[in-house]
Amino acid sequence: MLTIYKKELYSYLSSLVAYITIGIFLIVLGLFLWVFPDTSILEYGYAGLDSLFNTVPYLFMFLIPAITMRSLSEEKKEGTFELLATRPLTDWQIIGGKYLACLTLVLFALIPTLIYYISVYQLGAVIGNIDTGAVIGSYIGLFLLGAAFVAIGIFASSLTKNQIIAFAIAVFLSFFAFSGFDSASQILSLQRFDNILINIGINEHYQSISRGVLDSRDLIYFLSFITVFLLITKTILGGRKW
Repeated sequence: MLTIYKKELYSYLSSLVAYITIGIFLIVLGLFLWVFPDTSILEYGYAGLDSLFNTVPYLFMFLIPAITMRSLSEEKKEGTFELLATRPLTDWQIIGGKYLACLTLVLFALIPTLIYYISVYQLGAVIGNIDTGAVIGSYIGLFLLGAAFVAIGIFASSLTKNQIIAFAIAVFLSFFAFSGFDSASQILSLQRFDNILINIGINEHYQSISRGVLDSRDLIYFLSFITVFLLITKTILGGRKW
């Protein structure tokens, strides 16, 4: 698995795709946080990063599928997966290596956003007047959210040889997993199941962690969510006929 991880990470970092994708993510996030008046931190009456943690999930819905779309679909298109499968590697090692490589890139995208925390920390009327505990919890929530979206992206990439189709599927599934169940709970005929639907969706658990409370139920949810999508991916690869 370590070999696949290194190969995938090197492949991403040796191309411009990862840098352009992460660069666009950071530029768009910066515009939302400092320029656009509806979401600008400067418009707040207090020192906080709520705008960042409310905006990043929606940017992740495009950033992460752009990173993961080539992970398996390119192998299928180029016919290199068969060569990979002939090596002494299990499907789990292949999936795990690719998953961790994509997750590392997501972490690389998040690290530069710490500059926003430092900026708000320094710009407050009283330096340091920011809830650091809540910020840490929110970053943990973002990382877990990213891990869940990467699992969706790897799954989508296993379905097709076309990277664009894999991207579109991953964007749709990520959006639905994050917001779809909340929207479904508002449908009149489904309101009796609203609590169940809300708890199935990612947003409820992400918001819970973002409040700075690390509840074991939320951690179990994210781990289960990731495991389910990786299991489905393993099943698809196990039944391959290409």
